[in-house]
This record gives sequence, C-alpha cells and structure tokens, in this order.
Amino acid sequence: MDAWTRRRFLLASGVAGGGAVAGLGALGLADLLRTASDASVREDHRKSRKLVIVTLYGGNDGLNTVIPYADPAYHAARPELAYEPDRVLRLDGALGLNPVMKGLSRLWSEQRLAIVLGAGYPRPDRSHFRSMDIWQTASPDGPTNSGWVGRWLDGVKAAPEAAVSFEPMLPPLLVGETRTGACVSIGGLKLPAGVTTEMIGVLGRREPNESELQARAADAYANLIRIDQLIRDAEAVGLPPDTTAEPDIAATGTGGASVLSDQLSRVAQCVEAGVPTRVYSASLGGFDTHAAERPGHELLLRQLDQALASFAGRLARTEAGRRVTVVVYSEFGRRVRANASDGTDHGTAGPVFVLGPQVTGGLYGEQPSLTDLDDGDLKATTDFRDVFGTLLASVLDADPARCLGGGYEPTMLPFVVPD
Repeated sequence: MDAWTRRRFLLASGVAGGGAVAGLGALGLADLLRTASDASVREDHRKSRKLVIVTLYGGNDGLNTVIPYADPAYHAARPELAYEPDRVLRLDGALGLNPVMKGLSRLWSEQRLAIVLGAGYPRPDRSHFRSMDIWQTASPDGPTNSGWVGRWLDGVKAAPEAAVSFEPMLPPLLVGETRTGACVSIGGLKLPAGVTTEMIGVLGRREPNESELQARAADAYANLIRIDQLIRDAEAVGLPPDTTAEPDIAATGTGGASVLSDQLSRVAQCVEAGVPTRVYSASLGGFDTHAAERPGHELLLRQLDQALASFAGRLARTEAGRRVTVVVYSEFGRRVRANASDGTDHGTAGPVFVLGPQVTGGLYGEQPSLTDLDDGDLKATTDFRDVFGTLLASVLDADPARCLGGGYEPTMLPFVVPD
C-alpha cells in the first residue's frame, strides 16, 4: 500500500489526533518527556533559551486589545465598540490594555511585557489563509514550502523534538525543506465507527521494496496507536494545581481548537523536565469577530490573559522557565471603522506581544495613525520580520537572514535581554 493510499484512507475514514500525517513528525507527551532522560542532556537544555509561539487565529482586533483611548478618531470610528478612557488598563498617556487583561497589565508593571506596535507586512492580504501563510513562512513576496522555524530546523539539522506543536495539526511554521517539527496532540486518537486499531495497524506495516516515502508513511500510521496510549498515560498524571480552567473554543476554518491553558501547561511541563525542545507552538482560535464583537472578544482576551499570566508565573519559578520567551501574534488586525453588525472586518496591522523573564518591557515601534489610513486600514509601522528576526537571533542563536523569506535583513528590536 503506497503513501498516498494510506493518506487517502486516513482522510476518508476521519481518523484524527495523534498528530500523525504521512511524512510529518508525531510524538506523544510521554515520548517527549523521555527525551530528557539523560541527566547531562537535561541539564544542558534547562540552560538553553527557548521560544514559545502563540498564534491567535482569525485576526485579532488590535485596536480593542491595545487601545488608543486618548485618540478621538478611535471613538469616532467605532462608537459602540470603543472603550471609555476610564475603563482601560493604561500603559501610558495614549495607549491601554483591554479591561479584561489584568494579568498582562501586571506583567507590564513588572517590565516583563513588550508590545510591538503596528506589526504587519508590505502589500497586506486580507485573506485569513494567505495572511497566516505569510506570517508563518515570513515570505510576503510569494508562497514558499517552508516556515521560518522550519528553515531554522533545516539549518541545525534538528531532530523532530527540537520544535513541537501542541496544536491539533502541525502548523506550516514548523515545516522545513529537510526537517520538520513534531505535533503532540492533546486529545489523542479518535477512531470513527467501523475503523479499528487493527485496521490502522495494517496500514502501519512496512512492505518489501517500499520507497523511503512509503516506509515513512507506514511508520507514521504505526505510531498512531502507540502515541494514543502514550498520550493517555501522560495525561493521567493530571494538570498542575494552579491551572485555570477555561471554556473550550471550537475550531474554525481559520484554525484553533484546543484550550490554550492546557497547551501552555504541557509546554511548562516539558521545559521543567529539561526536554531538548527549543521551540513550542500553541494557539487560540475564534478571533474572526465580524458581529457582536465586544462579548466574544472579551471572552477570548480573558482566556488569553489568564493562560499567559499563569504560564509566566510558572516560568518565573525555575531556572529553566526563566529562559523562556513567549511571542503572541495574529494574521492581521481589524478595520478601524466598525461594521453595521457591531463587529469589525478584516484589516491589516496589529500589536505583537513578547513576554517572559528575559524580556525588556515597554512599547516598541510606533502606533499607526487612525486618520492617515490605507483604504480604511492601518498602515503597518513595523515589519513583522523584525520581530521574528530578533527572536531568531536572541533566543535561537540563528542567522535571521537565512531563516526569513527572501533573505530579509531585519532591524533588531531590543526587547530580549542578551546573555
């Protein structure tokens, strides 16, 4: 049975979970934790810097996240959605955080939160999928087959566990030309009616004279059952007592399906165990707020705030945790003017959050004008590749020009404390 036959069977039968797709890396949480079994390796990786990338799928409304409360144009453009100045959590005399983001406000006061203003890219695209592809591949000039973390994996000839996603599917971000990261599903394997573990086992048997691609496909399917049990065994350990429960957000066409606090809890577990992973990917979906935005957006921002604040607090307790940096981004912001449904439509630039014990807090870049617009949208003031380039250089010790699309030479932003 060739690779494509196996893949068609998997897709047609509705088998999901385990993170196993033909040709891509798949690990269980217990597998991942076992990579830290060697004491010398474990101690070395506790001392290495690590990056956690949080993707907000759907296009987060940056103007109601980092709020230009002192600008009359903000209140005039969205009178039903705008927050009054006395409600925002002030950052300075012009900008403030959404009122529900009390945890990030505390991190700001502790100078552990950096906010990069007006992040975007040239010639913005308002398609969720194309814009997210641009952010994850760092290639605004045209489609490419590798993500910016994937190109880092290629360059260091990394093992799959060097970059791990706790999302339901491996994001393009972690896919390189010769190396890929690994996907560790939280939910485990879900088999539809009529599909048994024995059937999956048959798909996973290597056959004589198979090509390397076919053999890799067989191994991926063989891993489904093994990984499912490993995940269930690992999850039986339970979550730490300080984990805050939050409502699950259903997946949308733009991505995001798992509870963010659960994903970050597993990241923290791996960091504390000293596993050799340098990059983690997590996500939260639901930010496509075209109608009745205020209540839904506040729910999402509250979940984001609680998950990040809890994670940051846990990181601060250990030496390994204090070497973790978190970046939070979305594929685009929203339009300046509210629509007729008390929501906002697809826009362009927005803020990026960077946080952690090694972050120099503050505002970076320039807040875009609300009156000098591009067809009703914000003009980006910071190229997003400057953010990712800074993280590549300061956290992953990489050459940013090699990892960013088109050999882009980023401007370094001083939001990470040098070693």
